Amino acid sequence: MTNHRIDFETPLKFAYWVPNVSGGLVVSTIEQRTNWEFEYNKKLARIAEDSGFEYALTQTRYAASYGADKQHEATSFSLALLGATDRLKVISAVHPGMWHPGVLAKFIITADHLSGGRAAVNIVSGWLKDEFVNFGLPWLEHDERYVRTEEFINVLRGLWTQKGYSQSGTYYNIKDFTLSPAPLDIPGRAHPEIFFGGNSTAAQAAAGRTADWYFSNGRDLEPFKDNIRGVLAAAQDGRTAPNPPKFGLNGFVIARESEKEAQETLREIIAKAHKPAVEGFAAAVKEAGQSTKDGKGMWEDSTFEDLVQYNDGFRTKLIGTPEQIAERMVEYKKIGVNLFLTGYLHFQEEVEAFGRDVLPIVRELEADLARKNGTELRTDLLPVTGFQAAGANA
Repeated sequence: MTNHRIDFETPLKFAYWVPNVSGGLVVSTIEQRTNWEFEYNKKLARIAEDSGFEYALTQTRYAASYGADKQHEATSFSLALLGATDRLKVISAVHPGMWHPGVLAKFIITADHLSGGRAAVNIVSGWLKDEFVNFGLPWLEHDERYVRTEEFINVLRGLWTQKGYSQSGTYYNIKDFTLSPAPLDIPGRAHPEIFFGGNSTAAQAAAGRTADWYFSNGRDLEPFKDNIRGVLAAAQDGRTAPNPPKFGLNGFVIARESEKEAQETLREIIAKAHKPAVEGFAAAVKEAGQSTKDGKGMWEDSTFEDLVQYNDGFRTKLIGTPEQIAERMVEYKKIGVNLFLTGYLHFQEEVEAFGRDVLPIVRELEADLARKNGTELRTDLLPVTGFQAAGANA
């Protein structure tokens, strides 16, 4: 594996989980001033883009699970959020096996045109067996799902970038097909961005070969270094994406005035966990994680406490004062993280507070880090905030 060059010049990017499913981001009876309906999410999206967030990720869920008894479909919800915002990029999570890649490619092209080039996808190979089986769809075992996913991503990229595209595979056979119009021609972007998530060896390998962005569940620093190494090793061998992979990490943010208050909030979340929902989720996901050939799948070593935030968000340890959280994020930047995907108890107010209290410290620390490494932070790449946008339109 070649050395991974850490990008000190480019500012960290920030995303948030779209709460388009009921129950919030933690499986707990603690108060969560968060709502799954569109009006709440429309306001949240506008707050986020005005606060310095560049991305939002809309969750995909079909059947009730881990306390989420209601859910809006991800791609249509994302399209509505794109229509309600000016700068935010919205990532739709989708399952191969639920979609044909050609149909999804066409949908995203339309969303891309309607939004001025802000549509993206997160390819989720699928771990909730009941959703597939009860829909009457074929259920593939773990590593085979990633074979299908890799073919799926190759079809998306091929149809977005080539005329008369053909591909012959186990799961998808495309013959001399052209989608017109093509996605918008956006400077610095080969096509709508493709995110791809998974912690397993098979997931890292598929992401390294095909994805623009590799997403991981919450991880501590050293374990995430291992993930990065796995993705980069695969990228060295047969990568089909036009640029090197970038890295995104999930983290649940609890920013409070004191570390003591933040830790007390974490303890309350866990103490009030909805035990049957967490245990049911744990049973489903551990079967998925442990079904890998090497037993290194997502959630395979997650504890009950970890799973109260169902994407291991506590493990990233973004819990403390704004200064502590900013310092922690920059430590991750030093190992190669490019983006944080964040969750909160009270989305509207805490996303706004993150932009106000945490992000300015992050930017100061990033600028210092860049200078210490003989370069400068590219402030021209920082997202436009609401204040700047208002000034430009005055």
